Amino acid sequence: MESYPEIYFLTNLDQNGNPSGAHPDMGTLHWHTDASWKRRTGQATIMVAEEVPNEGGETHFCCMEAAYRALDTETKDKISTLKVVHNLDFSRNRRHGHDPLTEQQKAEIPPVVHPMVRTHPETGRKSLLLGDHAEYVVGMDYNEGRTLIDALNERAVTADLVYAHKYKPGDLIIWDNRRMQHKATPYDTLCERRVMRRTTVLGEQPS
Repeated sequence: MESYPEIYFLTNLDQNGNPSGAHPDMGTLHWHTDASWKRRTGQATIMVAEEVPNEGGETHFCCMEAAYRALDTETKDKISTLKVVHNLDFSRNRRHGHDPLTEQQKAEIPPVVHPMVRTHPETGRKSLLLGDHAEYVVGMDYNEGRTLIDALNERAVTADLVYAHKYKPGDLIIWDNRRMQHKATPYDTLCERRVMRRTTVLGEQPS
């Protein structure tokens, strides 16, 4: 929306209002925390559904506080002080080949370092801060760090920790990025219609 640049318009419709066959943001199909690739990550995200497909196009949510609590004591001790590099170029280009960044974008959005275990500034509860943008562990062999990140990401999204929301027109969803991961599910972008509006409230630097 030109008048409100803070509101992100997510749709598969073309300029004529017809399904285009293209997904508006392929990166959303992978588990992530909004803006974890920024120094100050997303605090809350607000999503409004205007048009929804008959099948697919859901949002899945995972509680990263519950994922942390489910870890054994040895693992919690191992990761308690680890730092992780989050990199949008890694997730969008080198990992999946989605929406590769230009050289200018790479310069404007450099990698950032966050704790693997963050503390919620309001509740004091600990949670994992990982997801698709997490590339490697600082001070650890790259491949060893990738193995650890992948293993923790996989353990975090077990079925008992995930809620799947199937939208109805008019639904408004708000979630706390400081304790949640989420992802979109695929849908038929050539035949179905999906129109969503989203905005993210900027939060603090994780600690």
